[in-house]
Amino acid sequence: MNIDRAILAFAGTMILAWFLHPYWLLLTAFVGLNMLQAAFTGFCPVAIILGKLGMQEGCAFANS
Repeated sequence: MNIDRAILAFAGTMILAWFLHPYWLLLTAFVGLNMLQAAFTGFCPVAIILGKLGMQEGCAFANS
């Protein structure tokens, strides 16, 4: 698994927040806004963290 797929998996799990508690939707909104800004700027904090942990880079967040 590379960074790109890990970020998609992380964002996908945020959809399940509805089943936990409605306040978890605030985290879902934050993740969604972060994905939107990352699409335009290429800056993604999760990609930086996963890269430092040694995960293989993908094409979307190379050299983040």
